[in-house]
Amino acid sequence: MERIDVHAHCVPPAYREYCLKNDFAGRGHPDGMPAIPDWDAKSHIQLMKDLNITKSVLSMSSPGTHLTPGNDEEARSLTRSVNEDMSKICAQNKDHFLFFASLPLPDVEGSLAEIDYALDHLGAVGFQILTNSHGIYPGDPQFSRVFDKLSERKTIVFFHPTTCISRNAQTGSVKEKVTPMRGIPSPIMEFMFDTTRALASLFISGTVTRCSGITFLVCHCGATFPPIMQRIAEFSSLVVKEGDPISSDDIKELLNSRFYIDLAGLPFPDQIHGLLRLVDSSRLLYGSDYPYSPARMVTSLAQRVDGGLKSTLGIETTKRVLLDNAKRMLSSAQ
Repeated sequence: MERIDVHAHCVPPAYREYCLKNDFAGRGHPDGMPAIPDWDAKSHIQLMKDLNITKSVLSMSSPGTHLTPGNDEEARSLTRSVNEDMSKICAQNKDHFLFFASLPLPDVEGSLAEIDYALDHLGAVGFQILTNSHGIYPGDPQFSRVFDKLSERKTIVFFHPTTCISRNAQTGSVKEKVTPMRGIPSPIMEFMFDTTRALASLFISGTVTRCSGITFLVCHCGATFPPIMQRIAEFSSLVVKEGDPISSDDIKELLNSRFYIDLAGLPFPDQIHGLLRLVDSSRLLYGSDYPYSPARMVTSLAQRVDGGLKSTLGIETTKRVLLDNAKRMLSSAQ
């Protein structure tokens, strides 16, 4: 069945080499995983042919392109290099790939410059932002100018999870990555919780409401947000200092008008049902998470998604989820 993959990663060779060469921060084993995967366009395109993926939207994964806290110069250089590499890959394989550019957050000035450069010179269709940037979540006031710019440019913003990072409550300085369960890589569980933190930050801060030009894309079937959405809304009144707290009805309306959610991972047989209580099927998209999910796993998971969609929503809706919804989302950015 024909599909568009909105959650597919690129690992430019120069980026991979840089991470491995500078492994003092564990960059060769991102988020506790065994290794940074190899990637090349030829292998990716072959997988796309095997699964009838007509277009993949490439993006970077965790740990992103701001690798060293406080080193904005390194981040700007690496971000620009990665975005130019992805742009070249897409130009060389224009029938197969589009890309979400990276930003060097928490560097605000560097990010503002990169937004314009990536859209005006590199052909990006949107931006990938990590769920936290060295412990700062997207609704934080210091990122307001970045999200206002993204809204002004009417672009897609794809939130990808990363490891939670604790910060000193008094100074705000980065302390350490949070690994509650030793030996359990963050993508297994912690990524899901950090996605929920990012969504709570965006809604409670008013960023989603204020930045009406942004189309938001969230990973992994909404992560752990659906079952605690009501709790987040009800208790937002305790932390909102200006304006009205957001209600659960507000969140549902915004999810169904401004958000898309990909089904990368294991949405079936159980997780999907919680999400469908908040959004309708027009907001669902296909995602593979290749190559961080290896090809054999991507193939198996695609079969499970296809079967789960057909049994839950029917074959016509399945076709729309796999293809038409993504076409509609991407058309807003072109």
